[in-house]
Amino acid sequence: MKISVSHQSEMKFEAKTEKGSFVINCPEITPIEYFLSSVVTCSATDMVLMPKNSGNSVTNLNIDADGTRADDHPRKFVKLHLDYSFDSDADDVKASRWVMASLETYCSTINTIRDSVKISYSIKHNGNLIKENEEMISGGGVEIDMGKIDACGA
Repeated sequence: MKISVSHQSEMKFEAKTEKGSFVINCPEITPIEYFLSSVVTCSATDMVLMPKNSGNSVTNLNIDADGTRADDHPRKFVKLHLDYSFDSDADDVKASRWVMASLETYCSTINTIRDSVKISYSIKHNGNLIKENEEMISGGGVEIDMGKIDACGA
């Protein structure tokens, strides 16, 4: 994957990808806001494609993100909470599996940051809250302490 960014004027930049281009207008929308939008959009595409591939459909999809950044530079994200809200023709178990598959396997942007960011999520499916403030299985961020782990056969 290749991307080229060029300065256009004042605080406007054009990003060119292999598939197209778009303008980044700082500080109207900051690069970190684009980044967080990319994280959410990555999971949103999974939430449309996975159900479709299994013969289901998702409607009224909305994903809200609340990111917490470190106070000191480089001000990395340290926590991220995602609120999924959607309707579908599937049961709650299947709906929950779609979210987990996106978070744990398919969403490249979330999987890029999950080792350094504590990630949690909530799911509202067909108007019912089915998961609340669940932590991602492998998204422990920098606070994770695995303790001593002995190797098999050691």
